[in-house]
Amino acid sequence: MFGKKNFGGSVEYIVVGLGNPDRKYENTRHNAGWLAIDYIADKLDCRVNKIKYKSLIGTCEIGGAKVMLMKPTTYMNNSGQAVVEAMNFYKIPAKNVIVIFDDISLDVGKMRIRSKGSDGGQKGMRSIINLSGSQAFPRIKIGIGAKPNPDWDLADWVLSKFSDKEMNDLEKMFENAQKAVELIVDGKMDRAMNLFN
Repeated sequence: MFGKKNFGGSVEYIVVGLGNPDRKYENTRHNAGWLAIDYIADKLDCRVNKIKYKSLIGTCEIGGAKVMLMKPTTYMNNSGQAVVEAMNFYKIPAKNVIVIFDDISLDVGKMRIRSKGSDGGQKGMRSIINLSGSQAFPRIKIGIGAKPNPDWDLADWVLSKFSDKEMNDLEKMFENAQKAVELIVDGKMDRAMNLFN
């Protein structure tokens, strides 16, 4: 059944990258999810430029399934407003919504995949879980590195920009994130976790 779906049909999966919309947040650590969506969209030749569901969206095909790439423009802490609106419209269950976001407990260039779970302190994920009433979202956590100095304010750290070297490390990881998304859409969550965790 898997490769025979008609691309003209309804969206079956949503891949959401969390971030903040203002220009001042471009290439900051907190926008790792947006950066991942930009990379995936570029590789799939998908334009994420329509404004709908309080987001920038674009649809593409991954493994025979119609997938919507999404960058919520609600600001990080209200990401759930955008995600749940799109889920409700397409009647998509949480297990078909892959969320990509930053994680300070992982080094830059590392990523971790989970099939479900709590928000882990990430406020965008918290908003999605609270408004949807579900924790069953597959997620890809992108390492942004821990604060280099314990005295630094966490907000200042996550809103700081990646260095050129870090951006190079991220590029390789975004490639892995794209492969992981393809595996998850194909129902191979365990394989994605085994390969990339």
